[in-house]
Parts: sequence; structure tokens; C-alpha cells
Amino acid sequence: MSLPVPGDPGSAVKRVGASAATITGMSEAPPRQFVLGVDLDGVCADYYPFMRRVVAEWLGQDVESLPLDVGWEMAEWGVGPGEFHKLHRFAVVDRNLFRDMGMVPGAGPALRRLSNRGLRIRIITHRLIIEHFHRIAVSQTVEWLDFHGIPYWDLCFMGEKGAVNADLYIDDSPGNIAALLGDSRDVIVFSHSANRHLDLPATQRAGDWEEAERLIVERFEAWRRRLDGGEDAELSRSERQPI
Repeated sequence: MSLPVPGDPGSAVKRVGASAATITGMSEAPPRQFVLGVDLDGVCADYYPFMRRVVAEWLGQDVESLPLDVGWEMAEWGVGPGEFHKLHRFAVVDRNLFRDMGMVPGAGPALRRLSNRGLRIRIITHRLIIEHFHRIAVSQTVEWLDFHGIPYWDLCFMGEKGAVNADLYIDDSPGNIAALLGDSRDVIVFSHSANRHLDLPATQRAGDWEEAERLIVERFEAWRRRLDGGEDAELSRSERQPI
């Protein structure tokens, strides 16, 4: 196939013999969407109850002997330093962690309602933490999202959440929250025992998906008012396109 000749906009159509009806020109950029960056484990996927059973099996303990409140490193369950990666690999590969976890109550319906409002759901999860099992982690994640009917346009496997642009994030990791706030990102903290020590205003903390949805809608409506007021009028065309 010959390359199009510079300065001859019709040359590409002529050379390949395509019908002009099949060629569409550049259209105006679509309206900018509000992007919601959503974490999975502990926010949408009910990570801790599942891991509590896995840890009990791994350590040979009665699951009821493990406390419900647990920190980020799971030391309260007897997980020793350096043991987490082996435990995590067992949970994913042998117990289908990312596929078989339950859903945090209300997550699916809330995200479907938010998507229907016009928010762009961008899943941002740090699940590729152990080498040589990425295919399993990714495939289990997609199965879980589809099984629970979670609407999303983007699926990003990232540790550095701020590197994936969003207008608002919802997360539960103290490390992620600190990094996002340090980068002047707007974040809603999904509360549980591992992050209750964080001193944050009520407008940045949700105890369940009912509260989370209300806070997200408030942010979205405020964003729409700013947009309608012309504050984003100077954005370039590329900036207006959803990422």
C-alpha cells in the first residue's frame, strides 16, 4: 500500500480504493467526563473477611480466634515479617482470592448508579505485587468485576495511584491516601480498622457505600457547576478528552 502524499488529503482514500463513505473526519472532542478512581480491595472487594479465613488456614488456627479488627500488615493475625508475600501468593493462586472474594455491601449498586449519572469509573488497583503471576491476578480481577456487574471504562494496575489521573479517588490504604493528599488530590477514605487512625474531616471519610455515594455525588455536582460556570473554558481539546 502506498503512503498518502503530503498535502493531498484525498490521496489515502484513492490509493487504498476505499469508499469515501467509510472515511470519517475528525470530530469535536467529546465532553469532558468526571473521572472517579476506585480502589478494589477493602473498598469494593471484601478483602479482609476472605483473608481472615485464608490466614486461619495458613497458620492452622480457628478463624474465630483471629480478631475482626486488623492493621494493614495483619500482625494481629500472627502474620510475621516477610511472610505476607508467600501468604498472598497462596491466597491468589490456590484460593482464588481475586475471583472469589465477596463484594463490600452496596458497592455494585452504588457504582452502577454513579455510572448512570455520567461518571467515568476508573478502577485503579495495586494487585501486581508478586512477580510471575500477573496473568492469574488480572484474569481473576476481570472475572470478579464482571460477575458482580461493576461498571468501569478503565482498569489500571498501579501502585502509584496519582499517576493515573482522576478527579476524585476512593481508597482505603493509608499509604495511598497519604500519597494522594500529598499530591493535592481529592480522596475519600473508605473506613476500616487499618485507616481509622488517620485524622481527616468528615467530608473525606465514608463508613459505607451509602456515605461514599453521597460524598461522591456532592463532588460531582460541584464539579458540574464549575464546568457550567466556565471555569474549565481554557482547557485544551486534549485535556477535555477522557483519559
